[in-house]
Amino acid sequence: MSQNLISLSLTGADYDEIDSAIAVLEAKLTGLVSLDTSERRSLSKMGEKSEAFCRGTLVVMKENPQLIPSSVGLADAINDMAQLDALRPRATRIRQLLGRIDDSEMALGSDMMTTSLEGYALLKVLGKGSGLEGLRSNMAARFSRKAPAAKPSADEA
Repeated sequence: MSQNLISLSLTGADYDEIDSAIAVLEAKLTGLVSLDTSERRSLSKMGEKSEAFCRGTLVVMKENPQLIPSSVGLADAINDMAQLDALRPRATRIRQLLGRIDDSEMALGSDMMTTSLEGYALLKVLGKGSGLEGLRSNMAARFSRKAPAAKPSADEA
């Protein structure tokens, strides 16, 4: 029984427009950073409770600038908060889109695999004597399993 989880029919022109849109995103988001694992580990993390603390503290600091030395970088932190607020909904939309892309990739591959398995089974049964043995044996390589190499016994070592 055939499976068709997805029927995607984007054209070359569609993919060209998608590539252009991605290029715009890449150009506009050049200020984004890429952190390596050690950098991520070393950073202070802001969870939900910490975010409420940060927002409250920044508001109080902004309302009382006379108490805050200029070396603290309050203006940068206020800008960071505004940029975080602006970036988050877009990041959510992109994550949702990426999730749909991932699911679609999986569905496309599954559709291909299901049809290929059906076709292979048919070729095994119906293709005998029709000159397809070479093709069928090439396809069978996907299912071949090599026996694991025997470990030498203690006597052989």
